[in-house]
Amino acid sequence: MLLSEILGSEEYRVISGSVSCNITSVEYDSRKIQSGSLFVAIIGFTSDGHGFISQAVDKGASAVLIDSRRTGNTPEELKEICKDSCTIVEVCDTRRFLALASAAFAAHPERDISICGITGTKGKTTSTFMLHAILEQAGMKAGLIGTVRNVIAGEVIHAEHTTPEAKDIFGMLSDLRDAGVDNLVMEVSSQGLKLDRVYGIRFKCACFTNLYEDHIAPNEHPDMEDYMRCKLKIFDNCEYGIINTDCEAGRQAAEYAGPKCRLITYGLGEGVQVRATELTKKRQGHVTGTEFTLTSPFYNGRVFTALPGEFNVYNALCAIACAGVMGVDFDSVKKALECISVPGRVQPVENDLGISVLVDYAHNAAALESVIKTLREYTEGRIITVFGCGGNRSVTRRFEMGEVSGRLSDHTVITSDNPRNEAPEAIIEDIITGISKTDGEYEVVPDRAEAICRAIQAAKPGDTVLIAGKGHEDYQIFADKTIHFDDLEQAQLAVKKAEAERR
Repeated sequence: MLLSEILGSEEYRVISGSVSCNITSVEYDSRKIQSGSLFVAIIGFTSDGHGFISQAVDKGASAVLIDSRRTGNTPEELKEICKDSCTIVEVCDTRRFLALASAAFAAHPERDISICGITGTKGKTTSTFMLHAILEQAGMKAGLIGTVRNVIAGEVIHAEHTTPEAKDIFGMLSDLRDAGVDNLVMEVSSQGLKLDRVYGIRFKCACFTNLYEDHIAPNEHPDMEDYMRCKLKIFDNCEYGIINTDCEAGRQAAEYAGPKCRLITYGLGEGVQVRATELTKKRQGHVTGTEFTLTSPFYNGRVFTALPGEFNVYNALCAIACAGVMGVDFDSVKKALECISVPGRVQPVENDLGISVLVDYAHNAAALESVIKTLREYTEGRIITVFGCGGNRSVTRRFEMGEVSGRLSDHTVITSDNPRNEAPEAIIEDIITGISKTDGEYEVVPDRAEAICRAIQAAKPGDTVLIAGKGHEDYQIFADKTIHFDDLEQAQLAVKKAEAERR
């Protein structure tokens, strides 16, 4: 494809060369440059792609897209680097142009696929898994992009980011189109929206689940206002806005989205269009979940979801509203939800100990409080909570999670999570500061595998062991290394050990 075709009608300035050059691929990573590539220099948080232009040129790039907001790299310096061997084009925002260029190079696959995007602090992963399961139950081919995994044309692909870079998204969309898949369900993170990774995509359904204090950090969002502002961008290009208006942030989102799209509200309270009432705890077969009465413009009747708790009813309502918009039959909705399972989201660990062992991704105070309160309703004995907090993240989160676990758990095992560049002991001390404000029992076991084993060995029949914080993650990040670590695997090992000891 010619560079001029990729640039389209967008504004740009040619620094050197010609836009009539042929482009063989669009890349933002200079290590992936091949002969004929277009290198898009992105200004990142930790590194600047403009510093890798010479490497891209040496590897055979036909053209380089530069950002007018860059520091350094004058036109003269760039001309010297390129030595007339490639075209240099300046645009106002290379991140946005990466999305535009990727879409154009892939021949706009987003136009051939019905895309549902779900954003919010909590519930994105579970809601996307629910909707994906519903679509497949209905016989509709569907892809999935999210935190746990990507499913593209039946192939399961490891997920690096909740919302991949634009180039990778449009590559996946192209693969879906080529395989005849015409539906996609995706998590849309605030970072993905802030960095224009989904720019140019028109969503069939844009969903907002909720907003809690999270992702407030130097390389994420400076404050809650920025966090909310980025979330709202999902409604700038959508057909239906599907919003939980039981929360204040959802009501704000509805005000923003209302003039831009067809609005559908959901929740447990009065006045919403898709509503759940008469929630009942229920055990169906070997699954503990919640049954509720659904009223909506699409379906009406009793629904059972195989995940416990009110928060999972909200997740189900989000998926149900999308399914209704997409014309799915009610039978498929019910069948999918009654056997739904989501990796790392109140995921059970089978055992013969008479206890419940659950792995969950709750990694902030609101999520932890929600899941513990839910498990309390289903637990006859004690709740033993195992958790730590990530390094290089909000310190406030540590105090808050410590206070929540101390107040709501019967016993807490404080351990390590992903300490990153911080000392695990220092993070644990912050958690202790929070838990010390309560009367909750706790012990400190820094080694996470040992902590999980300790909690399961201490549990008695009727107790629940909640292993929180990492969920589906299969790694642990330290300052000098990253190791394989999976809470589910460690819990299964601990269960086998405890079962052997009690025989």
